[in-house]
Amino acid sequence: MATLLHIDASARKSRSISRSLGTEFKNQWLSANAEDKFIYRDVGSAPPEFICENWIAAAFTPENDRTEEQTSLLRQSDLLIDELSEANVIAISTPMYNYGMPAALKAWVDQVVRVNKTFSFDLNRGDFPLEPILSGKTLVLLTSCGEFGFGKGETREEMNHLAPHLQTISKYLGVDETYELRVEYQEFGDTRHKESIEKAYKAIPRVVNDLSTNLTTNA
Repeated sequence: MATLLHIDASARKSRSISRSLGTEFKNQWLSANAEDKFIYRDVGSAPPEFICENWIAAAFTPENDRTEEQTSLLRQSDLLIDELSEANVIAISTPMYNYGMPAALKAWVDQVVRVNKTFSFDLNRGDFPLEPILSGKTLVLLTSCGEFGFGKGETREEMNHLAPHLQTISKYLGVDETYELRVEYQEFGDTRHKESIEKAYKAIPRVVNDLSTNLTTNA
């Protein structure tokens, strides 16, 4: 039995393309893997707290030396990391806001990418002292964009600070493999947008089948 962690990041509760895409992925996943555990975190509606100076001090204080206040400050982070640690598949459904991720999703990232919990730090490693602690996970990005051409080698590739950012930090989420299904042309609302939606939805069964097969094979 595997565990699917689904993170919803859109500020919209209705008419959200990324939420709809994420729901479809979740439904197809659970239909194909009925015994799997499902964890849902809606950061778009209930954002995690932003980290602060006291949070950082608490995170860098050895666990046995923390005050009650420091332990309390890290409680939400501990919960979110526990959810992440349990997951085999992480599905993040998110819109692109101003060419990057929503603030709520960045808040989640900052709460879970944490020293001695999801990565270790050792200067004996030279210029690359950070190493992930978690591993073996797959990330499925389900994204929506108002414009288009954000893929590799396309018109707006250099303006895409959503998927590349998430892929960069994904190693510290324990991710070894990433899939992305992207809906574009939302602000244009033309046939290209319709075709982009259809393409993303048609890709879901293939991704679900590939991941389900891989998890079964590696079980």
